[in-house]
Amino acid sequence: MKKINIAIDGPSGAGKSTLAKQLAADFGYIYVDTGAMYRSIGLYVCRKNIAADDKAGIIGCLDGIEVDLKYIEGTQHVMLNGEDVSDKIRTEEISKYASAVSAIPEVRSFLLDLQRNLAARSSVIMDGRDIGTVILPDAEVKIFLTASDCKRAERRYKELIEKGQKVTFEGVLENIRQRDKNDSERALAPLKPADDAVIVDTSDLDLRQSFELMKKVIMEKTANV
Repeated sequence: MKKINIAIDGPSGAGKSTLAKQLAADFGYIYVDTGAMYRSIGLYVCRKNIAADDKAGIIGCLDGIEVDLKYIEGTQHVMLNGEDVSDKIRTEEISKYASAVSAIPEVRSFLLDLQRNLAARSSVIMDGRDIGTVILPDAEVKIFLTASDCKRAERRYKELIEKGQKVTFEGVLENIRQRDKNDSERALAPLKPADDAVIVDTSDLDLRQSFELMKKVIMEKTANV
């Protein structure tokens, strides 16, 4: 069977990780969450008390970082220097750090080979901000997953509350809007759909409807591969 690479890009809170995990399980592909990689670097930087805007400090600590993905019973676990940080990286504070470090060329280069090597070895569904435009420009399927900022904030707020985090809807919405601005306006690999990406807007769809729509797109795109 031919190896298939699927790139899913989109703004913060669009549901990329949730849907990519489900699709990967359904198709039997490896799921690669690139956002988790940037979050792990953000966590390391935060723990070192390096400011999110201290570019030189962030670059200087890269030699002390080892990021890896392990798959245990089909579930992705993010490893930072041997520590499973899968849960620790899912906070609003680390989201801000992730956005900051992802705008640094040296950080993106640091992770690029790892991301491409994963795709070269296996059929993958990889999600992030620039998968279809930069990381996997030759991916067989490219999807740009989006939704209105208010709908994305609503979903993220509910998710964080369920995890016991103390957040406000207004704060989550502001964070989403700031990340949209940072991601779309950065000079390096800005957030935008690849020219050949299929735009999927889930503002008015529930999780099951979104999954079925994306699965339909993938099956249509890979029918003759």
